[in-house]
Amino acid sequence: MPYTGRCACDAVTIRISGAARAVRQCWCRHCQQLAAGGPTHNVFFKAEDVTFDGEVVWNSHSADSGNTLNWAFCPKCGTQLMMNSSARAYMQGVRLGAIDLPHDLRPTAAIWTSEAPGWAVIDPALENFAAQPPAIPPSQN
Repeated sequence: MPYTGRCACDAVTIRISGAARAVRQCWCRHCQQLAAGGPTHNVFFKAEDVTFDGEVVWNSHSADSGNTLNWAFCPKCGTQLMMNSSARAYMQGVRLGAIDLPHDLRPTAAIWTSEAPGWAVIDPALENFAAQPPAIPPSQN
């Protein structure tokens, strides 16, 4: 199913031509900072399936794993749009909130739950990882 998305001010649009490979809720401390205290919600696609129009600003962060995490946002309205990791250049994450509704996407895993605050409510139906989950393999359909 193709997806479209955009920032809150419509200055950036996103087109996704392929299927979602994973949908994860991330509770790492860095994601909590980006998401104003809660988790980020990220949908992963093959990198070549994601294109965008408009200006974005990329920032980088060195993760505990030693990987470089990159995230993009709209410089006009600040909407978080995309993310990726140096460890998995074949994948492009798109923030779930940037994808247009309606859609069929929902988290299937909660990751870095060891860093979630005590008040966090994590759906017990989600696969749960205390830290980094196994990588999504490049060959997975």
